[in-house]
Amino acid sequence: MKSSDIRQKFLDFFEAKQHKIVPSAPLVNKDDPTLMFINAGMNPFKDYFLGNKAAVDVRVADTQKCLRVSGKHNDLEEVGVDGYHHTLFEMLGNWSFGDYFKQEAIEWAWELLTKEFGIDPDRLYISYFGGDEADGLAPDDEAKAIWANILSNERILPFDKKDNFWEMGETGPCGPCSEIHVDLRSDEERAKTNGASLVNEDHPEVIEIWNLVFIEFERKADRSLVDLPSKHIDTGMGFERITMALQGKTSSYDTDLFEPTMSFLEKATGLKYEGEYDNKGATFQKDMAFRVLIDHIRAVSFAIADGQLPSNTGAGYVIRRILRRAVRYYYSFLDLKKPVLYQLMGVLADQFKTVFPELHEQREFVGKLIKSEEETFLKTLGSGIERLDALMAKEKATKAINGKDAFELYDTFGFPFDLTMLIASEKGYQVDEAGFDVALKEQKKRSKADAVKQVGDWMVLSDETDNEFVGYDHLSIDDAQVIKYRTVKVKKKNQFQIVLNKTPFYAESGGQHGDSGLMWFDDEKVPVLDTQKENDLIIHVVKSLPANISATVKAEVNSQKRAAISKNHTAAHLMHSALHEVLGTHALQKGQDLNDKKLRFDFSHFSKVTDEELVKIEKLVNEKIRANISLEENRHMSLEEAKASGATMLFGEKYGEFVRLITYDKDFSSELCGGTHVTSTGEIGLFKITVETSVGSSIRRIEAVTATEAEAYVDKEIAELNAIRGLFKNPKKVAQAVEKLQEENKSLKKQLEKLDILQAKMAKAELESNATLINGVKFVSGRVEVDNVEAVKNIARQYRQAGETFFMVVGTEANGKANLTVSLSDDLIAKGMNAGKIIRELAKHIRGGGGGQPFLATAGGKDISGLPNAIDAAKAML
Repeated sequence: MKSSDIRQKFLDFFEAKQHKIVPSAPLVNKDDPTLMFINAGMNPFKDYFLGNKAAVDVRVADTQKCLRVSGKHNDLEEVGVDGYHHTLFEMLGNWSFGDYFKQEAIEWAWELLTKEFGIDPDRLYISYFGGDEADGLAPDDEAKAIWANILSNERILPFDKKDNFWEMGETGPCGPCSEIHVDLRSDEERAKTNGASLVNEDHPEVIEIWNLVFIEFERKADRSLVDLPSKHIDTGMGFERITMALQGKTSSYDTDLFEPTMSFLEKATGLKYEGEYDNKGATFQKDMAFRVLIDHIRAVSFAIADGQLPSNTGAGYVIRRILRRAVRYYYSFLDLKKPVLYQLMGVLADQFKTVFPELHEQREFVGKLIKSEEETFLKTLGSGIERLDALMAKEKATKAINGKDAFELYDTFGFPFDLTMLIASEKGYQVDEAGFDVALKEQKKRSKADAVKQVGDWMVLSDETDNEFVGYDHLSIDDAQVIKYRTVKVKKKNQFQIVLNKTPFYAESGGQHGDSGLMWFDDEKVPVLDTQKENDLIIHVVKSLPANISATVKAEVNSQKRAAISKNHTAAHLMHSALHEVLGTHALQKGQDLNDKKLRFDFSHFSKVTDEELVKIEKLVNEKIRANISLEENRHMSLEEAKASGATMLFGEKYGEFVRLITYDKDFSSELCGGTHVTSTGEIGLFKITVETSVGSSIRRIEAVTATEAEAYVDKEIAELNAIRGLFKNPKKVAQAVEKLQEENKSLKKQLEKLDILQAKMAKAELESNATLINGVKFVSGRVEVDNVEAVKNIARQYRQAGETFFMVVGTEANGKANLTVSLSDDLIAKGMNAGKIIRELAKHIRGGGGGQPFLATAGGKDISGLPNAIDAAKAML
């Protein structure tokens, strides 16, 4: 069976079992602080499992893109070593939200695998949860009994919590699970060794293909388990693994899922993939590099298509790290020194065009971004190798590179430590791995010191699941109730989070900052500092809890701040449409940050936006503001209807079956959006762009202000312009006056440069006239009158170029401070003298400090009167 047929057969099977087929959620998990990426098929449904939200459809099936490269589930370092680990993979899943449970899940799984897919039942083994004393959990005898009606007991195997109790993360929904394993070995191998003995033993051909999770508990922050309000089914079948099994392969890299990218890579490199896993020599390294590339390009491409751009922090750093790992492998093992990943992305976009069209629709943008990242890192690799060569030359005698130097290569220059190890090993050098680890731990400790966040468990006051946002229509309500609350420790200080059954407070989402305001509990005022989102839960952040948390709550949004944010959000919509008209429809939103002071808007574009284009964009937005266009809002439009209307949709956003459409003139701006907006564009008043800059390859950023902030910006600019006019005696043309001043300044600088050269010549002549010979060394010393230390350095360079043996020590004065410069000829350095060490001793005479290289060093100090003593001390040294 082709992989596309396998995927479709799975979905059709569960659709026939009354499951609704839903699309994959984006890889980036924007509203769940406990997860960086979707790492399992159940992540998008977390609120249903926790009882925070009631499911509209109680039976669902899908194929979900998953990424396991961080946190509890991290497969990155396994990728390429074996034939079945991946960073990005598809998880085929069927879900029950409080509907069916173990009996149906088990029977349907067996039916699909053995009857629909035709897998030999004798090749299948089942694992089940054997209990855990520490958690007070008994063995899952219920699941065992259901399985016993299907297959023999010798193929139903108990395992501990590590293998058969599934948990999404450190906290959250969890439960016992039954895993289905398939034995892909030959009949001869199966006859020699019983497959049951190889289950969960990391055998490459006896692998898990489907996990049936029986979600019935919630893991709390204190590690305790509590029963969930309802029991749920969460199954996950690794698509790459089931494809491998059904196509008769022993590695998922040999299936048709990876064939297009594998073939392209063979042609691009002129090398043949041989499928080597055992021999750790050159063939294995080459084949591992093939596997790493065709795996990692999937993770990088789909993450970028889903809105996660490579960066130096958070999820963006993880994506950059995966991309750079791929570059490092092709650079080291495939002898490729030019970008190739962006070309692989194009193959991938065509392959998944009908399954995950978001990549194909953005292929030009994603390709250019990946290519730029590759080019940047290839330069880093080149300069890193040069620096490593210099380190090895320096340590030629010891053949050892210390951990601190290796860490500097990694931390400052972005050079991978494992590449340092590899190159050093090839040239017979040892690297202090322990020293590197110490430096890395110290850095992590520093970075984590201020970021420690401890989240307590929810204290539940009500079983109510409603968490309704009423803030589109009301900025104040007086009949809310607290459903639950918890303590959060941030930087050693307590904060509290409160959830209401309904709220006018907008939670930070889609780049719009959360509301602040007040809550009243009887007569007690509790300020709301911020409003955040956790999945679909609206959380109010407060400094302290009220005395009576059960009181009826009056909730009031800071209306002035909300109005300012809404103006900026609507202005961002208008600007998005203006970008399309001025730059082209490729200029799509790639991120935004909207608060009450300004708006920041990131978009895809391949060159700097010119001043003329910025003027056009600003003018167009202000025209729409003056037109005072009324808001057309449709809060409950079907997604299909919205698509058909041509509304702007953002890649990487998770849209439900019904969406909210915000329109300001259907022929200009029509976007799907959950944020708050003005009732008519005239309320914005004025729109002013303040900054246009690059934030990465193919990504531009515009910052702008509106309303009173725009007025203040314009007033400030005019005041500054008037001040400049005043300095120039109010000329009619300020720009020409400034240009004339610049020309005069340029002319004066040239004259000064000539004077500097003359001054330096005079200083050198003075030093030369006072030079003496001591022990066969020309001692050049004295205090000279020059305006900067650079002139003295130039004199030192002239002496070095002359090739004579010399020791130079020169004092100067600048801005009331003393300066010393020491320079040595190479033959003195070879005898053990070092300008950097000498300057540290001499600097004591001027009450200062300094340093430098063995041949040239400088120092500065407070005591000018100490310069003669420093020169005398240098003479004594010689």
